[in-house]
Amino acid sequence: MIVYGHRGAKGEAPENTLAGFVHAYRQGIRHFEFDLVLSSDGLPMVIHDLCLERTTGKPGKVADHPADELRRMDARHHAAKWPTPTGIPSLEDVLAAIPEFKHLQLEVKSDKRQRLNVLGNRLTELIQRQHLYQRVVITSADTWFLQEVHRRDRRIQIGVVIDRRFPKPISVAKRLNCNYLILNWKLCSDTLVAEAHRHDLHVSTWTVNRIHDMVALESQGVDSIITDFPTSTRIFFDNRTGALPHLTLQAASHGDNDAERPSLSVSE
Repeated sequence: MIVYGHRGAKGEAPENTLAGFVHAYRQGIRHFEFDLVLSSDGLPMVIHDLCLERTTGKPGKVADHPADELRRMDARHHAAKWPTPTGIPSLEDVLAAIPEFKHLQLEVKSDKRQRLNVLGNRLTELIQRQHLYQRVVITSADTWFLQEVHRRDRRIQIGVVIDRRFPKPISVAKRLNCNYLILNWKLCSDTLVAEAHRHDLHVSTWTVNRIHDMVALESQGVDSIITDFPTSTRIFFDNRTGALPHLTLQAASHGDNDAERPSLSVSE
């Protein structure tokens, strides 16, 4: 089972920050899923929301600030305990911090089409320049944007993010010529996963934070999971001796500047 760190390591460190990516990377995580929004000066920034308030406590939109200003903000406002300020990084900042990553899911949020056009250009240029075709998939719930990415370069892998049963997820993915199907894990079934595989779709599920759900998804044939607790999840899959359905992930404090880290525990 491939384990992707959700927004870096959302349950262990401030989401979508260099602190979170470096924390998980040092623990051996090499697969990440995170979000991109365009700054006012045209750089892809790693942040989930179009607005700043939830993660930084500041009013306003990402679109109204240049990259350097976003980097100087403190993105710990809605986060696991973390001892030092950490800003909103650019995509290239993150790539520099995790150079030996194996694969990334880059999720682009719906936005104004003019801004999405610019973001599509930036991502296409970066993937082409750094030859990231096999190491990156661009994902989105915005089907127009995914079509635009393929129009620019059909070698770029794309994945549709789906959290509803209708229209049928596989039909949507096939229509868009997707490589990945990114599903809310509650939509998964043996039949759906098997059909997706018949169409050469990689099935990735979000956001999965309980071990017994991960084991069930693995038994259905899911290819990868996206979790807030990648380090403990990876430990489980690397060291298990059998399925342990009552294991859950919890945050626990362990050294490292008293930062929150996940641990495995058994529920009675």
